[in-house]
Amino acid sequence: MHISEGILSVPVLVTGGVAAAVGTAIGLKTMSDRDMVKVAVVSSALFVATLIKVPVGPSSVHLILNGLGGILLGWQLFPAFLIALLLQAILYGFGGLSTLGVNTVVLALPGVLVYALLNRAVRTAPEKRVFWLGMLAGGGSIVIGALLLSGVLLTTGEEFRVLAGAVILAHVPVMIVEALVTGAALSFLRKVRPEALTLSIHQKEIPSCES
Repeated sequence: MHISEGILSVPVLVTGGVAAAVGTAIGLKTMSDRDMVKVAVVSSALFVATLIKVPVGPSSVHLILNGLGGILLGWQLFPAFLIALLLQAILYGFGGLSTLGVNTVVLALPGVLVYALLNRAVRTAPEKRVFWLGMLAGGGSIVIGALLLSGVLLTTGEEFRVLAGAVILAHVPVMIVEALVTGAALSFLRKVRPEALTLSIHQKEIPSCES
């Protein structure tokens, strides 16, 4: 879901940059010392996962893990993705610096929404339901992200209408894989390390993601 440089208009880039800055600020404000290690681990996983990509026009298809990351981090997924995408842009030229804000929002916002909807259920539901909740989180985050990416491309011009539809279709296989991976990972964590699904008790609800 990386958008390359030179595609989007300046207003879209500015809007994405502001939205990413707000999300990152909230994520940093809610982050305690205890959360930092988990954020670093998830950010490293995101960095590796999104390196394996298949080009689709000015974007690309790859594993994202934003559903899994969202359940684990909530708003802290914004700084985790920002760091991963910044390193990819600097080291490998993936995405770009001008599109860093837009790419961060497209990848992180679905994870935050999944956290708001499903984190409590993943922590409290019977263990046999966690796999299916994880599948919903993983697959749902890809659907939301693909729709966001298509919307961003449509704002650029009518010539991207066909590509916007192709992006959604191209992410169907990714949605299936992400659903299975996220379901298995959350089911495993719930059994062996359930505390990983809970953010620090010092986290401030700004805004409340579990309401």
